[in-house]
Amino acid sequence: MAEGGCALLVGTYDRLGGSGVVPLTLTADDRLIVGEPMSQARNASWWVPAGDLILAVDEQDQGEIAAFATADWEPRFRRSSGGAAPCHLAFDPATRKLAVANYESGSVTLFRLDEAGRPTRLGMALLTGHGPHAERQAGPHAHWVGFADSGRRLHLVDLGADRILSFTVDPERGLGQPATAWHAPAGSGPRHLAFLPGTDLAVLASELASTLTMLRRTGPDGYEAVQTLTSLPPDAGESLIGAILTTEAGDRIHVSNRGHDSIATFALEGGQLRLLGHVPSGGAMPRHLLLLKERARLLAANEEGGGVTLFAVGPDGTLRSLPARADIAGPVFLDRA
Repeated sequence: MAEGGCALLVGTYDRLGGSGVVPLTLTADDRLIVGEPMSQARNASWWVPAGDLILAVDEQDQGEIAAFATADWEPRFRRSSGGAAPCHLAFDPATRKLAVANYESGSVTLFRLDEAGRPTRLGMALLTGHGPHAERQAGPHAHWVGFADSGRRLHLVDLGADRILSFTVDPERGLGQPATAWHAPAGSGPRHLAFLPGTDLAVLASELASTLTMLRRTGPDGYEAVQTLTSLPPDAGESLIGAILTTEAGDRIHVSNRGHDSIATFALEGGQLRLLGHVPSGGAMPRHLLLLKERARLLAANEEGGGVTLFAVGPDGTLRSLPARADIAGPVFLDRA
C-alpha cells in the first residue's frame, strides 16, 4: 500500500450486483482505489472481528454466520444464525458471547464462543408483535443488538413492533424473558441504537419516522425519552434513516437519510442534540457510514447507486463532499481492513 494510504473493506448485496467483500484503498491524496472482490463472502452486511477470525452475517432467508480468516478472508466455517435475514452482530465485552439479530424472522440468537472462536448456540428468543405500518411492521423485526451492564443484559431494537427489549443473559442458560425497556411511537420503526460513551445516554434512530430520540437509562431494563427531532430538513419528502454513527467522544452524530439521500450531522451539547447541517450523500440510498478520525474523512456506502463516496470532516464535525468515488455495486457495509 502507498505511504499514507488506508486499507478498507466494503460488504455488498448480491441482489444489487455485489460481488462479495471488496477491498478499497483510500490514498494519501484522497483517491479511492478498488481491489479484486472476494466472492467467497456474500451478502456480508455486518461483521465483527474475533481474534484471528471475522464473523459475518450472510443476509439471506436461510440465514448464516460465516467465519473467515482475518488475514486473507479465506472461509473457515459456517453456522446457522437461528433465523432468517440476519442483519446485525454484537459481542459481549469479554468477546465470549455473540448475539445475532435476525430481521426477517424477528428473532435473536445468542452464541457462546470457544477458544478457537467457534460459536455454539446458547439460547434463542422468537419475538411476537407488530406495528401499524402494514408493509414493514406485519411482524417483529430484530434490527440491532447490543450488550449492556458488562454483558449481563442484551438490548434489542425491534423495528416491527416499535420497541426496545431487554434480556438478562445467563452464562449457562442463555437469554431470560424479555422486558420492554422502551415503547417507541407507533409506526416509527426503530432501527439502531448508539450508546454514548461515559454517559447514561443513548441515541435511537427510527427508520420509518426519520427521527433521532435521545434516551436516558432509568434502570437495568428501562429508558426514558429526553428529546426527539427529525433527521430531515423541511419538505424533504419520503425518506428512511439508514445509518447512525457517533464519534469516539460522542459529541458528534452522523445519520444517513435514504430517499432524501443525504447525511445529517448533529452536535451533542449538554445532553441535547443540535442539527449542524446536511450534505448530499453523492449517491442513492446511503446505508452505512465509516469515520476515519485520523484522516478527518468519512465514507458513505450508497446501496442503490453511486458506490462509495468520500467526505472531509471539518473541525466542527460538518461534512464537505470530495470528488473521490468508488464504483462498487450494492455497497452496504464499510470497515477498516
